[in-house]
Amino acid sequence: MKPRCRGVVVVEGKYDRIRLASLLDADILTTEGFGVFKDEEKRALLTRLAREKGLILLLDPDGAGQVIRSFLHNLTGGKGITDLYVPPRPGKEKRKAVPGKEGILGVEGMDNETLLALFEKAGVLADASLPCPPRYTKGDLYRLGYSGGKESREKRRAVLAANDLPLTLSANAFLDVVNLLGVEL
Repeated sequence: MKPRCRGVVVVEGKYDRIRLASLLDADILTTEGFGVFKDEEKRALLTRLAREKGLILLLDPDGAGQVIRSFLHNLTGGKGITDLYVPPRPGKEKRKAVPGKEGILGVEGMDNETLLALFEKAGVLADASLPCPPRYTKGDLYRLGYSGGKESREKRRAVLAANDLPLTLSANAFLDVVNLLGVEL
């Protein structure tokens, strides 16, 4: 059984997200690297999540990771943020042919023990005996008419509008947000 994490973990990219999902039961969002700078909806969502659930920043220990971390602190006023810092270790990720510009491992290249220790030390792992909040699946969205039907988009937009969320979210993004914020369908 994977340890459960309180709050929303924020990482830079999809490979970091995949890596953490293999270790933790956690809500994990990506910044898409510097893409968060231009994505107004993602910035609004991250600000809201920082306020309502708390953000756990786990970014690469390179210059780019520090720029993104600083941006997110400024965006949220530093409120609702827990910083986890990956130690700068030389190396390269397995999927890459050559090391990154700074020659250090990022989140995806870090060993399991180091990553789990960061979460334990920060005190953001939840008691496994506590019940998990309900989670919707893609199948649930289809069964309830929020995806795959003629009126699905309108149904999603009604839920998004009622919860003061961006109306242009895709079905996949809608699923993530509904689960992250505990929105009832």
